[in-house]
Amino acid sequence: MSFPTVRLRRLRYEPAIRRMVQETSLSPERLIMPLFVRSGKNIRQPISAMPGNFQLSIDQLVQETNEIASLGIGGIILFGIPDKKDAVGSDSMNENGIIPQAVRAVKQTLGNKLLVMTDVCFCEYTDHGHCGIIQQLPSGRHDVDNDATLENLARQALIHAQAGADVLAPSGMMDGMIQAIRAGLDKNGFYHLPIMSYAAKYASSFYGPFREAAGSAPQFGDRRSYQMDPAASAGQAIREVQLDLDEGADMIMIKPALAYLDIVRMVRDRFAGVPIAAYNVSGEFSMVKAAAERGWLDEKAVVLESLTAITRAGANIILTYWAKDVAKWLAEPAM
Repeated sequence: MSFPTVRLRRLRYEPAIRRMVQETSLSPERLIMPLFVRSGKNIRQPISAMPGNFQLSIDQLVQETNEIASLGIGGIILFGIPDKKDAVGSDSMNENGIIPQAVRAVKQTLGNKLLVMTDVCFCEYTDHGHCGIIQQLPSGRHDVDNDATLENLARQALIHAQAGADVLAPSGMMDGMIQAIRAGLDKNGFYHLPIMSYAAKYASSFYGPFREAAGSAPQFGDRRSYQMDPAASAGQAIREVQLDLDEGADMIMIKPALAYLDIVRMVRDRFAGVPIAAYNVSGEFSMVKAAAERGWLDEKAVVLESLTAITRAGANIILTYWAKDVAKWLAEPAM
């Protein structure tokens, strides 16, 4: 046995030494818990495709966020489910809409004890399920009108800011969305408010359970004309990130996480010093849940390994439906 091989085995033999020499570690304050909020009272509606997750009325949301804060989790991101949907997603631009109400309730209860992010998009609010205003092209095809959507995105973002959101997370992949939102925020005095852009968001097959949770499945077509092609070159992702940073993004999101660790790594290498978030999405969550329920996988072990890999790839922040579980697991005594 060669000397270098023996030396590496020595670093692995004792658990305490393994922990001491680890270069990648998870911590609850780097995790963001996605939550789905709806109107009503005392509602905790299970999401069948995502065991352990719920559509929450605001009173239940406040209870949930109290627990999340007590676990030392970094923050939450809110997705709204309106009572009524229409072609332009009007509830998303209503100062008394579901998200502004939710933000105010959480902030009134917890103040600055918990970071509150909000999703800035339209797919949960439109009756067609797309991320903006729909136009009919001369060919007869329907597509999102990118430029017409930008004004509405800026209005939605400003309403979230006025309600007290700490971070805005535009997720629609509209060209120019960061510039429009940043200009609207600055014009109204919200210079301090950071934007976490879904800069490299892929038209992925891993979003299915989320679309049940948020009621956001497209009623026709798909989102491939404005979200990234999974087979696109990594260079496209780099260009998307660069554009959003140039327009004023403060943090960058890559979504999904596990199938795109190469993109996380490339973005980290190219943009040193820029905070990078990765979204451990609903499909990634539900697959592990289903396998664990059948006894095929050890859920805790797989989750901790997966999130460690996302961290090692270069993510500073991880959005994950396991945030509460991971915080509890990390608090357990080391074996």
